[in-house]
Amino acid sequence: MASGSEIVRLLSPRLLAEPPDLPPAQGLVPDWQPLKPFERAPVPAAVLIALVRRPEGHTVLYTERSPDLRAHSGQVAFPGGKIDGLDNGPGAAALREANEEVGMMARDANILGYMETYYTGTNYLITPVVAEVDPTGPFVPNPGEVHSVFEVPLERILDARSYGRFRISRGGKEHSTWQIDHDGHVIWGITANLTRQFRDLVVGEVAA
Repeated sequence: MASGSEIVRLLSPRLLAEPPDLPPAQGLVPDWQPLKPFERAPVPAAVLIALVRRPEGHTVLYTERSPDLRAHSGQVAFPGGKIDGLDNGPGAAALREANEEVGMMARDANILGYMETYYTGTNYLITPVVAEVDPTGPFVPNPGEVHSVFEVPLERILDARSYGRFRISRGGKEHSTWQIDHDGHVIWGITANLTRQFRDLVVGEVAA
């Protein structure tokens, strides 16, 4: 398998150079179907898939959300959130959220590109932002939003054997997502699905 630096170099041209245009709400299919139709337009959001440079190789950054949050409490997530009116696009939003959540400095991140939007069953339209990060300081969780921060080796993310299936029932209907178990953390749902999409993009273009 190629090294982390080689993967980063080869991945960049495979990503979208600019954030994708947000598709119209009509015809969008969420990752799971809610019981009631949405009464408002999808909420634009962005997440940061941070490829962190470490002496032992690249890692991917994740957060464990605070158990006190109303939405998705305690779940594993990428840094990210809603795109505010003052954000200059998804890239700026993802870097702002990463700074607010774990203290990542925007100057430490080099945005490599963007993935296609992902529509959630909670009516968020997410733009994944992929960046290489060379941190100049530790990642420190904001206790109001983040319980803990952890990193998964990129090599593990790219290994298909790392993935299982997480099954969940909502309103009597069962659906499943990808799942990754790592060091006591269970990554599932939107975050695992985006991780798998990222992995498939890398492996399809880079891996030997």
